[in-house]
Amino acid sequence: MSWQRRRLGDLTRLRSGGTPKKSESRYWDGNIPWLSAKDLTTSRVFDAPLRVTEAGVAHGTRLVPENTVMFVVRGMSLASEFRVSITKRPCAFNQDLKAAECSDKILPDFLFYSLYSKRKQIRALAGEASHGTKKLETRVVQDIRIEVPDLVTQQRAIDVASAYDDLIENNRRRIALLEEAARLLYREWFVHFRFPGHERIPIINGLPEGWKRQTLGSVLNLKRGFDLPVNRRVVGDVPIYGSTGIVGEHNAAKVIVPTLITGRSGSLGKVCLVDGPCWPLNTSLWVTEFREVSIYFAYFMLSEMNLAKFNAGASVPTLDRKVAHAAYVIVPPQTLADLFDGQMEVLFKQKKVLNQQIQRLAQARDLLLPRLMSGEIEV
Repeated sequence: MSWQRRRLGDLTRLRSGGTPKKSESRYWDGNIPWLSAKDLTTSRVFDAPLRVTEAGVAHGTRLVPENTVMFVVRGMSLASEFRVSITKRPCAFNQDLKAAECSDKILPDFLFYSLYSKRKQIRALAGEASHGTKKLETRVVQDIRIEVPDLVTQQRAIDVASAYDDLIENNRRRIALLEEAARLLYREWFVHFRFPGHERIPIINGLPEGWKRQTLGSVLNLKRGFDLPVNRRVVGDVPIYGSTGIVGEHNAAKVIVPTLITGRSGSLGKVCLVDGPCWPLNTSLWVTEFREVSIYFAYFMLSEMNLAKFNAGASVPTLDRKVAHAAYVIVPPQTLADLFDGQMEVLFKQKKVLNQQIQRLAQARDLLLPRLMSGEIEV
């Protein structure tokens, strides 16, 4: 059977999401992932930082099943990219996303790969919305054309494309295990004080002998990031960091040396270790100087501090740098810190290799998909 060019609106039914009242505690902190644009950064979505309850689903949002194709139709991210993912568990979602309910003519994974292969063309269809954001009108989305073969051929194409994502996901799981092992080691040594030789070290005033309690500002310096409006960004290979992590790429860097970046405005507390050039936005804070701690130790120290508790914002959460600098942290002896750094250096090198493999797999997949999903390559 030949491939046919079909309208998305003839193959799917689009569903809208929403946001339950944030002031209603019974709607939040449940077991159902609640997706927004920032959660659609990988092909497959397994979870989200924010979760809703069944009451939240019934009062302001919508629940969709596993293997639902989700994509962004409104927001700042549309200025630079079209984000599309497929869920791997039942999820709820907000009003900036659409969910595509597939007819019996198209398989969900095939729809995902088809839309992903056309993401640059789809992003170009976005129009202006309020406050400088972008928007994909429903009628525009429904009129998107994709090439569709019979279901057997669809499954063959899925098998080819998903082999890349299976390997990518396996590497991500390995990275997560490495990160968890490192975090557990940090807590064991520097939170529970069960470090090598701890049995022989006396506790004085609540700390092992030789340890110090100092202000955060005395061991490192946090600085606000830099402004970079969307219309001034030039696509390159320098990651742009906002409050949620990487939010785009630019062709120039403001920070060259390895550093840590954490959210300052909006999402607080997420800490990213950056080992190359980057551009931290003004919605983030970055470490300009490591005075008495290494970058590895500081990464886990800041991650464990619960930086969100230093929120000084009213309507928009904002991390108060001065208040955070005044907070007390625990600093171990240099010999123990060096021992920890040696183990972390090995671990982070392993993470870097795995991330490089992920990048190469993603590049190979992205080169293949346009030809695979148009029928140019026979499967």
